[in-house]
Parts: sequence; structure tokens; C-alpha cells
Amino acid sequence: MKHLLSSLAMMAASLTGTAANAPFTVDRVEPPYWWTGMRQDTLQLMLHGKDIAGATASLEYPDVRIIEQVKLDNPNYLFLYLQIDRDARPGTLDLKLSEGKRSVKVPYTLKARKAGSENRKGFDSSDVLYLIMPDRFASDGRDERKAVKDLDYPVTADRSNPNGRHGGNIGGLRQHLDYIDSLGVTAVWVCPVLENDMKGGAYHGYATTDYYRIDPRLGTNEEWREFIDEAHQRGIKVVMDMIFNHSGDNHPWMKDMPSKDWYNNTEKYVQTNYRLSTLHDPYVSDYDKSRTVDGWFVKGMPDLNQRNPHLMRYLIQNSIWWIEDAGIDGIRMDTYPYADFNGMVSWLKAVRKEYPDFNIVGECWYENEGGEAFWQRGSYTNRQGDPELETVMDFVLSQKARDAFSGETGEWTGLNKIYDHLALDYLFPNPSKILTFLDNHDTDRFLLEEPENLGWWKQALAFLLTSRGIPQLYYGTEILMNGSKEKSDGYIRLDMPGGFPDDSGEVNAFTGKGLTAKQKEALDFMKRVLHWRKGNDVIAKGSLRHFMPYQGVYVYERRLGDRQVVVMMNGNDDEVTMDMEQTLEILPYGTKLTDMLTGEPVTITEKMTFAPRALYILEN
Repeated sequence: MKHLLSSLAMMAASLTGTAANAPFTVDRVEPPYWWTGMRQDTLQLMLHGKDIAGATASLEYPDVRIIEQVKLDNPNYLFLYLQIDRDARPGTLDLKLSEGKRSVKVPYTLKARKAGSENRKGFDSSDVLYLIMPDRFASDGRDERKAVKDLDYPVTADRSNPNGRHGGNIGGLRQHLDYIDSLGVTAVWVCPVLENDMKGGAYHGYATTDYYRIDPRLGTNEEWREFIDEAHQRGIKVVMDMIFNHSGDNHPWMKDMPSKDWYNNTEKYVQTNYRLSTLHDPYVSDYDKSRTVDGWFVKGMPDLNQRNPHLMRYLIQNSIWWIEDAGIDGIRMDTYPYADFNGMVSWLKAVRKEYPDFNIVGECWYENEGGEAFWQRGSYTNRQGDPELETVMDFVLSQKARDAFSGETGEWTGLNKIYDHLALDYLFPNPSKILTFLDNHDTDRFLLEEPENLGWWKQALAFLLTSRGIPQLYYGTEILMNGSKEKSDGYIRLDMPGGFPDDSGEVNAFTGKGLTAKQKEALDFMKRVLHWRKGNDVIAKGSLRHFMPYQGVYVYERRLGDRQVVVMMNGNDDEVTMDMEQTLEILPYGTKLTDMLTGEPVTITEKMTFAPRALYILEN
């Protein structure tokens, strides 16, 4: 059996007593270690080993005691719940497992919690997230074959296969932190990095087979911590991608299930209907709703049952473990609404209790604003109760943006679609905590092909980075990476040019070598706006007021106290001369502002002429 081991990988060597004659074994304990001084004093330990449920556990350690021992359907699992008092000191405690006259001792480490760990600040509207799929971003050139010996499916890199592993890794991320920092982003959202020991390799990371281990093809737990530490030294936050709705079907749980209800629909395959409307439909049938939340996402991703309290506690502790151990600054939760509502609420509350200023964004993929707003903390419409989810993803913007910005702006078209989208923000309890984006790793690229000129592309980027919410950029946007997922997802997850040792060297996004004039223009534009946005409280905290597009020109204001930023954009390919009476309430005639894009002064007059696809970002 493959590595059923965490930090106790060599535990057999440290067992004492009559372990050789014991009627049970212990080959895995999770979490692999824990900390003293946590705000929540109860720790669940999941022990796995042949016939371990027949053992009785005990321990003698100051201020730590076993308060519950749980046996489920499977005799190979034993769940222990420990109470760890505030006065408990770091050290190694010995769990004694006994059956009759036979016993084994299992050492378990309690570490000292880092000072101030509970005060970490999550990401917010002052940040811009840069989304990276590590397998496709960059490699440090290591030989993957040395790292995959203990995997059932030791699939290594084949860059000729769009849907296979390409060999990017955490070392590659570390090597290019200077580049990421140079862009002006303040946070990176890294697609899942946990082990995906799956047939085909699961390069995307969304089929977890070990919740406590970084995939060896990407690196090690220590390398993940080092990457985060180095990012923090540059003032860059790290958001970790997690998946509670499902695991990979090669997870040890699928081979030796802790209980019959650990997963949903294990006797007969049922696929989700992907219809999230069932979760807020007042007339929904039990059948349809069950298909949504209990069906498997795909055949290789069995659906976890968060209604099982021991599984839910395991998942809660796992996320807290990664926050505490690796020092991550946020979590992006995949397929959020597909998991059990109450289970996820308990998770959010537990994380917030331990880290009050932490932030979590849930992937709530809807085609309408009402569905998105249903999931945000303090929801006005959720009859099940408060969802407790601080940040939801603005998929509706990503669905509207390409046509809105690239098309002509008429009475109901073009930039009017953006205006109407923001006009529905009354549905959201906190619009400033919406994650906004033009594309990501699951959608078509914002650019299906490289445009002839960058006018409307710049307007879209400017809107993303100056409007409400928490912006997210997808890697490669800065060099106009484009493509459609019509053939497969691999075509929207292309390799970053120059990130791999076997790249030809003709184009290197990280050094700028071989970039076209248009790509350089795009990169320079993005950097200019991002660096200007960094630390800009008007954009992060200011109010928003906008005006219906008039003659195709969209105007909106961000204001904080006496500070003002005004964005103007002409959503047409023709020059427009317009009366500025519409915006007098924010821009009296004679107002003098500076365009941050050019450094040139702009005076507001009674009539103003806007060039085709003109863009101004004006500040006082």
C-alpha cells in the first residue's frame, strides 16, 4: 500500500511495548502534529491501521486528555478527541493503545504556536490576486522521476499533451517571485498543490489524494512553506486553493472507507446535475437538490459527505492546519455550493474563531447576480440561514465582460451591460468583498485571440482594477495570452513562455525577451495601473458612483474624503463629443484633474471630445 504515512512515516520504528504481537497496527495519524495555544481546545485525531478500532486509547500528559473515542463502521479507523487546555505545553505525548495485555505507544507532537498567528490579515479590496496554475507557470528544472517513487500513478511531465502534466512546480514559483512582485500584484492564488495521485496525473490539482501532503511533483511541504515565507518578505499574500466537496477516487478513503456514509452515492454512481439553482429554488424537489449536492462532480472525484460530523471535523482541522503550518493568507474553496450548507457554515465559523481577520472566497458559479448574492455572509435572501461566506466570485462579470468591452455601446449593449451589472449590487450585503475577474483557469481566456489594438482591452483591465471588489488576474493576461476551452481546458492553461528549462529561448515572458510591441504595451499598461493601485485607499475603500453610458461614454467616480478618482471610457470605435452636464454633481466645469496614465492635466469643460476607445483615469 502506498504512503499511509504523514509525519509519522517511520512510526513503526518508534513503537514500544509488545507491538510485534499486537492484534492491531497503526500506520497513519492525522493531523500529523498540532499546536498548543489554539483558541479551539478540541483536537480530532484520525488513526488508521488494521483492526485498530478494537484498541482502547489512553495518555498521560499535563493539561491534555482524551474526551471521546469513536469507532465507525470500519475496524481499521479510530477517532480520538483530545482536549488541550490553555496551559498545555509543547512536547511529545504518548498515545497508548491497548487491547488485552498488548499495547503500543504512538508519539504525537504538540508544537508551540507562533506568536501573533491568530492575527494574520486576509486578503481584501486593497489586494489584487494573481491566479497561477503551478504545473503550467514555471519549473525549476528538477527531475520529477526522483519524487514520484511512492505514487500509484507516477505520471511525469509531457508538455506535448495539452491535458497532461507539464512539469511546473513550487520551485518555479519561487524562482519567479521577483517577476510576480514586479507586476504590482499583492497576492497570489495558487491552484491546488496537494497530492493528486491519479491516473493521468491530474495536473490541475482538483482530485486530492492526501490532504496533508504537497504533491511530490510540485515539491514538498517544506518548499511550500519556504515559498510562502519568501512571498511574505516581498509583501505578497498567498491564497491556497482547497476542495471539500470531493476527493480524488484514488484517495485511501476510497480503498478503505472510514464509514459507509463517508462519501455519497458509493453503491451506484450518480453525477451531479450542476444546477445550483436547486439550492435557492423555493419549489425544488428533494430529488433535484440531492442530485446537485450529493452527486459526484465527475467519475474520478467522489462526493464527500460533509453531513458526517467526523469527516467535517477532519476537513475543518485540515484547513486550520495549513493556515497555521504554512502561513497562508486566504483560502479559495472550490465548488463551494455543492458541499453541505450547514457543514460549510461550521467550517467558516471555526476558521474565523481561530483567525478573526482571515478571508475565504467560495467558488459560486452562477449566471445571475441573485445566485451569487445568495451565498455572501449576511445574505438578504438565503432562507437556510446566514451562509457566513465573506467573499463570493463574480462569474457574471466574467460572462458579460468580453462582449461588453469589445462591442459597440448602444442603449442596451456594450458598457451598458457593465452599468446594469453594478446596478444589481443592492443584492449583495458587501459588494467590496466580491472577487472580480475577467477570466480564470475554468473559463475561456478573456481574449479568444489577440486583438488588433488594445483600446477595449485596456478599458476592461482598468475597470477591473478601479471598480468595486477584489480583483483577480489570470497568469499570462499581462502578455495577452488567449484561447478557448472548446477543445479542452488545456488550451486555456498554456505554459508561461520561458518558464521551463526546455523552452526554445525565443520568447521569455519573465525577462521580456521576444515579446511583441503589443505584448510590451499590454505589460507596461498593467504594471502602471497595478503599481498605482497598490496602497491606494480611494480604490480600496472609497465609495462608488457611476453614470449611465451617454453617447457610449461611461463615467464613474471613486471617492474617499477629499480624494477623488474618476474613470472615463468611450465604448465605441468612433470619436464622441458630448455635453458634460450629466456628471456635474462630481465634476463641475473647470475641475482640474490629472490622468495617471499619461501624467497630463485634464480640465472638465461643458463639452468634451473623446477619441475612439479613449480611457482616462483621473485623480485630484
